[in-house]
Amino acid sequence: MSRMIDERKRKRQARARRVRAKVSGTAERPRLSVFRSLRNITTQAIDDLSGKTLVAADLRELGKKATNTVDGARAVGKLIGEKCVAAGIKTVTFDRAGYRYHGKVKALAEGAREAGLEF
Repeated sequence: MSRMIDERKRKRQARARRVRAKVSGTAERPRLSVFRSLRNITTQAIDDLSGKTLVAADLRELGKKATNTVDGARAVGKLIGEKCVAAGIKTVTFDRAGYRYHGKVKALAEGAREAGLEF
């Protein structure tokens, strides 16, 4: 069982490297990176030129009411969108980090768009 999980993780990381070869963030248009686990969903707006995280949000910030579902991911997307707009960031490039653009990842992106981010 462990070998199968390791293989799945290795393949996702390879897909993430291929995506990252094409996607880069700047201070004006940071990279919105997503990480999905079994218990949490995390996102960061990253300036790759300086190597700094400008804004971050995750499910734990929403408290006990939020669960790791599609609705929770949409709420995290809205939260990161609001934080980015407050920080003066209007456009980002979306980095799905090797995950399929569907389910929680798609809901997070839609939530960020609802909050005013463009990508």
